[in-house]
Amino acid sequence: MSPNEIVAKMMEHDAFSQWLGIEVEHVEAGVCRLSMQIRAEMLNGFGIAHGGITYSLADSALAFASNAHGRQALSIDTSINHIEALREGDVIKATAREDALKNKFGFYTIEIHANDKLVARFKGTVYRSEKEWS
Repeated sequence: MSPNEIVAKMMEHDAFSQWLGIEVEHVEAGVCRLSMQIRAEMLNGFGIAHGGITYSLADSALAFASNAHGRQALSIDTSINHIEALREGDVIKATAREDALKNKFGFYTIEIHANDKLVARFKGTVYRSEKEWS
């Protein structure tokens, strides 16, 4: 399967990414760019985007980039730094970049931007199973 076919299959069964309103802008093996808009129901008690929103967008970018190689991969370690607050209406873009790919593990950095400004940085490690996407 091609990277685009793999991601389309993943998105088809990913109700949460669908709820977020994620748009897949680009995908290839080890790379993914996603975008979405912050909605009112994504805000916390301070009137800014809940940290889980940027985390979830980055997590989807990690999943799509790592699975686009054709082997099923699952995250085993992730972390995020929140740099700027986000508000309703902001459009955010996540870009996943593969830092290193090994037989069993993949290492990724995902940067999230809004208005050409870095708003969050996410690091993730995935376990690469032997199971192929078919």
